[in-house]
Amino acid sequence: MPAPGTTLRSQLKHNTDLLIAGLIVGIVLMIIIPMPPRALDVLLSISITLGLVILLITMFTTEPLQFSIFPALLLVTTLYRLALNISSTRLILGQGYAGNVIDAFGHFVAGGNYVVGFIVFIIITVIQFVVITSGAGRVAEVAARFTLDAMPGKQMSIDADFNSGLITEAEARERRRRLQREADFYGAMDGASKFVRGDAIAGIIITLINILGGIAIGTLQMGMPVSEALRTFTVLTIGDGLVTQVPSVLISTAAGILVTRATSDASFGTDISRQFTGFPRILYLVAGILFVLGCIPAMPNVLFLLLSGISFVAGRTLVQEKQREEARRQEARARQQVQETRREPENVTTYFQVDPLQIEIGYNLIPLTDESQGGDLLHRLAAVRRQCAIEMGIYVRPIRIRDNLQLSPNAYVFKIRGEQTASGELMPGYYLVMDPTGQATDIPGIPTTEPTFGLPAWWVPAGEKEKLELAGLTVVDPSTVMVTHLTEFIKAHAHELLGRQEVKELLEAIKEKDPAVVEELVPDLLTLGEVQKVLQNLLRERVPIRDLVTICEALADGARLNRDSDFLTEHVRSRLSRTISRLYLTPENKLAVLTLHPRMEQTITDSIQQTQIGAYPVLEPGLARKILERLQEQAEKISLKGLTPVVLCSPRIRLPFRRLIERSLPAVAVLSLNEIAPGIEVEVVGTVIVE
Repeated sequence: MPAPGTTLRSQLKHNTDLLIAGLIVGIVLMIIIPMPPRALDVLLSISITLGLVILLITMFTTEPLQFSIFPALLLVTTLYRLALNISSTRLILGQGYAGNVIDAFGHFVAGGNYVVGFIVFIIITVIQFVVITSGAGRVAEVAARFTLDAMPGKQMSIDADFNSGLITEAEARERRRRLQREADFYGAMDGASKFVRGDAIAGIIITLINILGGIAIGTLQMGMPVSEALRTFTVLTIGDGLVTQVPSVLISTAAGILVTRATSDASFGTDISRQFTGFPRILYLVAGILFVLGCIPAMPNVLFLLLSGISFVAGRTLVQEKQREEARRQEARARQQVQETRREPENVTTYFQVDPLQIEIGYNLIPLTDESQGGDLLHRLAAVRRQCAIEMGIYVRPIRIRDNLQLSPNAYVFKIRGEQTASGELMPGYYLVMDPTGQATDIPGIPTTEPTFGLPAWWVPAGEKEKLELAGLTVVDPSTVMVTHLTEFIKAHAHELLGRQEVKELLEAIKEKDPAVVEELVPDLLTLGEVQKVLQNLLRERVPIRDLVTICEALADGARLNRDSDFLTEHVRSRLSRTISRLYLTPENKLAVLTLHPRMEQTITDSIQQTQIGAYPVLEPGLARKILERLQEQAEKISLKGLTPVVLCSPRIRLPFRRLIERSLPAVAVLSLNEIAPGIEVEVVGTVIVE
């Protein structure tokens, strides 16, 4: 049985919304219902405590959205203080006494002189109204304006990261929501600062009313002399004003801290201590200036000389600590160099180990991999591997990056098993600009070619980025260019990266949940190499192999009929019809296809022969060239409409026809009738005919 305290805490936790609503309604009731002096003491103490809590929270936050409730809280606390002002005014004018808190503030601050107390109150109110509140409101206004102006560019950056696979759809959605919340926060702070300004004005008006009303009530109703009524009600009014202005100043200061701090990874106090002690030598200069001031006869010499000595000692201590820290760093670097230069007996077996995928970069691109210089390429490579696993279902081993002084300074190359396969060039400090419409020709930059798709592009300075984004152009940084190129490169060569070891690891991964599927297939029906060959055939045509359970089941069923890899590949593709069809659907959920003329299809069928690479159509060279030319014409027409060229043919010739065109037209997909999932509408947009 749970303890009573635990039950009460649980109930309060689950009914927080009702509790907060009740407290706000209670604040409104305070304006109407008279409060006894002791209750007012408690509520005033709570007001001061609440102000301290809010101030300290803002000092420990590292970004404004961690305290996003602040604008609404500012309104509630302002209403709370005004309600306390009304309650205290009722007691001051009605009883001439408003509790111990107000009385103590009035006598302690005023020091027995109500004129001094009134002046102190006016000064505090003016400081809050003119300095803190106005400054915080102006900062919030400017921050809101710049946040709104920067939103389109930030949203494009989020879209670029999502399109390049650096973030998932959920992460992109969360970033957009956070960006919108940030804009809403600064806009709300701009308006909420008016609450504090109005509170300061109301405090001055209520103070004047209390003093004038108190003098009138004291002399006319209570029979006090004018001097006694002035002293009594002025002290109480000053105490009331101070006890409500103190939490107001605390919360105004909290608002100023919250909107003036940039996003940091540490609290306000940590930032101050770290940044103040970051330049210890300036304390020597401060000590010298204070020493000169201390030598002037008219100055408080002892005080300035003491401060000069403290500054000198503090500066010396910080400089020595910094020197010790630098010595420790140099010692650590020296130990690392000794360890690197220590030679072990040469092991020649390492020369036989070739990385499946490797990137080599010129020396100008090295900062892209250095986090201390703002480079994020290493983190993005991890995102590429994750994206390939999600989209293609393949396991890409960690990608090695090496600098190569023989390359051009801005060049990079991709190598598969030690052989260069693709390359490109980047310009650090510049942004790559592309026009999605393909119409822009006067972009102020260095003309180049986008390495992934071969599109025309320009390298532009960073200062032109926002202007070009607002013009509707696509602007990406150098790291994104390389990552996009790498992602498409991996998809195009996934079949080369899928070795037997990778296949074994993929099968072991699904064996944990579906052991029967793997145990039936390997090694009883097919060897690991035969499974690898089918998976490579699928990846060669960019068919995802993520659904390995379905693939293994299809292989087990097909292997009992025929172990030929071509037969097994087509058998698996028919099982993956839903996955394959989805790859080429139009936005209208249709499958736009090209068809082959029946005579051409029959000609190809009659020419199929078994070769060393499998079934292949052996056609007369002139006829084969005409088929490729006609198909290229049709494919270009479809591409201009924004569609992927897809050829639909009979199952018998699908794979041989694909082998016929894959070298000349690798982007054209070839599907058979067995690979169209039920319920998908097929739209024929052209027919390939050879006269």
